[in-house]
Amino acid sequence: MHRHPQTPSIPPDLDSFIRITTARRESLLSPLATTSSDAVRRHNKKPADIRTPFSRDADRIIHTRAYSRYIDKTQVFYLVENDHITHRVIHVQLVSKIARTIGRCLRLNEDLIEAIAVGHDIGHIPYGHFGETCLSKLCERYGIGRFIHNVQSVRFLDQIENCDLTMQVLDGILCHNGEADDVRISPEPCPNWPAFDKKMQDNAEGKRSRAPMTLEGCVVKFADTIAYIGRDLQDAHEVGLIDDAPPIPDDCIRILGSNNPKVINAEIINTLIIDLLTTSDSENEGFITYSKDIEQMLINLRAFSKTYIYDNPKLTAERGKIERMYQTLFTRYLDDLEDDIQTSKIVTDFTHTTWISQTYVQSATPAELVRDFIAGMTDRYFAKQFEECVIPRHVQGSFSP
Repeated sequence: MHRHPQTPSIPPDLDSFIRITTARRESLLSPLATTSSDAVRRHNKKPADIRTPFSRDADRIIHTRAYSRYIDKTQVFYLVENDHITHRVIHVQLVSKIARTIGRCLRLNEDLIEAIAVGHDIGHIPYGHFGETCLSKLCERYGIGRFIHNVQSVRFLDQIENCDLTMQVLDGILCHNGEADDVRISPEPCPNWPAFDKKMQDNAEGKRSRAPMTLEGCVVKFADTIAYIGRDLQDAHEVGLIDDAPPIPDDCIRILGSNNPKVINAEIINTLIIDLLTTSDSENEGFITYSKDIEQMLINLRAFSKTYIYDNPKLTAERGKIERMYQTLFTRYLDDLEDDIQTSKIVTDFTHTTWISQTYVQSATPAELVRDFIAGMTDRYFAKQFEECVIPRHVQGSFSP
């Protein structure tokens, strides 16, 4: 006779029930995985509920205003009107899915992985990495340091919207950047909030990003590459950007077994995940790594993509105009703040809204407020604000209502 597993009885108090069910589930994890008892928050502003701490963080991120703006932020192909290419919202979902698949096989904490993945690119700005270059130049010109998107992601979640996320999640988001430089990563402990804040400051000053404090953060860092490296090739074929380019390097074809644009992304994802699972160690030493063959393949693929996709003249032709747009909006909003223009968009749509921490608003300089307002814009909103700044407003028929 088939017997269904019994549902555990619910203790009279919720805290006991949470501890029992969480302990039962997390007993299956690797001894090096991050558990709910490891979670550390700055404030603990809200009482515990049935979710694990890291699951609660993922929900908090998804419900932020910053997350909702993922939907209209460029991944790579800015100014390309095509519904079938990857935008930022798709990329973070792919990273989450890939990272959770890896984490499940390595017996790591999938709730923590999901939270890091869904929040890792919230700091990206209009027109992708080139937009980041434009804004960074302006930030340095006005004395507030470089602009770096992983730092901005933490700033949005920890200061601007003040989500009170765990250190483990914020650390994974902060350290996801620079994945191209890493072949083997082992977690680096971060003992307390002052140590995390110092890590954040080092990143803001442009120092090389250190490893995440958890294996889960290391997994997301690798998953970021796995999610984009083949997808960018697929999208480039979709928009006809590399139709005239030479084939991808021979060693890549040898490892992947095909140069077919219809399946190459799937082959890359599968190949990289399997290689990662067979060469990483989540049980004893604790590291995530590729094999030497895969490492070389990625180096060659990145070089190919840089030449024929990211630096392709067809894609970069409008960069001068984009840079001028950033300059125009930055100086306009800075002037509005200094002149106390209460009808300015930076006031009505940002500093005086209910979803922004007023502690942050009161402590930020005008240039920092402008940086963060522009950084949060979608591509469409950014372009609309530029038009309002430079194109005279027409009157239809009469000034009378």
